[in-house]
Amino acid sequence: MNAVEIEEAVLALVADPFSGEEFPYQFLAAFGFKLPTLQKLRSGASNPTDVPGAALLRSNIHLIVAPPGQTSARLAALKASPKTAKGKCKCKFVLATDGEMVEEEELATGELLACRYTEMPNHFGFFLPLAGISTVAEIKDNPIDSHAKATSPDCVCFDEGEKWLRVVEKRRSHKSYIL
Repeated sequence: MNAVEIEEAVLALVADPFSGEEFPYQFLAAFGFKLPTLQKLRSGASNPTDVPGAALLRSNIHLIVAPPGQTSARLAALKASPKTAKGKCKCKFVLATDGEMVEEEELATGELLACRYTEMPNHFGFFLPLAGISTVAEIKDNPIDSHAKATSPDCVCFDEGEKWLRVVEKRRSHKSYIL
């Protein structure tokens, strides 16, 4: 999946009514994880979590749906879990939500993100590494730029074209050309 498809999937996820039972699997599907992987995770066959009610996708993310108002406490429980940080299960992200708030942390950088559940599409760039898409701070912070910079190998051409348009506009505004 590319960043545009991921953003559309996250938009669809938050547009539907929140389902605590389905959220972990819908969230992972939005980032391109395939149905067999999600079925194994749901059945427990590939869910090595040690936190009750959580889902742990090895080397990727440890997530949980928290009771209302307990998002921060459940995120702390995920971070404290030995399975989150060690061995084959070492995760990149932890996420907790209660359907109202979402709190996430990128474990390698310690970067935290907290937002309303409905605002999650504005921050989908935070999780692009789950889909194998490398990001930089500008992509994470600007959902509009993520379309051009994360999905297009021609972003250099896009930037150069933008510069050229600014030069043309500047010349027109100064009327430095002859009709």
